[in-house]
Amino acid sequence: MKKKILIIISCIIIALGVGFGIYVSDYYHADETALAVLKEQGVTTEDNLTILTPENQSDTAIIFYAGAKVEPESYLPILDKLRDKGFMCVLVHMPFNLAVLDANEAENVIEKFEQIEHWYIAGHSMGGAMASNFASKNKDKIDGLILLGAYIYGDYSDEDTLTVYGSLNSSVEENIDYTQNIVVIEGGGHAEFGNYGEQDSYQKATISADEQQNQTVNAIYEFINSRK
Repeated sequence: MKKKILIIISCIIIALGVGFGIYVSDYYHADETALAVLKEQGVTTEDNLTILTPENQSDTAIIFYAGAKVEPESYLPILDKLRDKGFMCVLVHMPFNLAVLDANEAENVIEKFEQIEHWYIAGHSMGGAMASNFASKNKDKIDGLILLGAYIYGDYSDEDTLTVYGSLNSSVEENIDYTQNIVVIEGGGHAEFGNYGEQDSYQKATISADEQQNQTVNAIYEFINSRK
């Protein structure tokens, strides 16, 4: 009897493992525009991080968590635009492209770059939820939270949060119960914050990803500068 139980448990574990492997292997890939940023000067990759360093030294940096099952490099174009605004950006590569598996990685990033005085944590979709979760538990370590296609998750002030979402992404609007620092991009969608193509179950934007990202970057720039 014990042998049969062990066999059944083993089969269940194997099935779960196979199922998880299939789930995480099917993810959204960065397009050529995104991957081209890796070749630019000032963009480096070390360990599980891609670091975008601005031309002039900055005391402000943004940690970024990608959306679930999205190749992190997909967000290099929007982070490159933020670098052009003078912010250092640190893109975190999560296990199996799931920020939920390492939501506290921002703590290691902050410890790694001691020269940075002002830290912001940002994320898209589920990456935004995990960034919000980190912010709520580490209020003394960051200056603010930036959410793209996401809403506050956990105990964090909307006064210290910038929420940006596309007008065609109704699922975000339905979950926002706060009023400060909200930017709605007309014609914007959910996937257009990154460069990985259309995303299942979300309406496609009526503006380009480039335009949506430009508006987002301007909103982030204004938000951070207003807090100095």
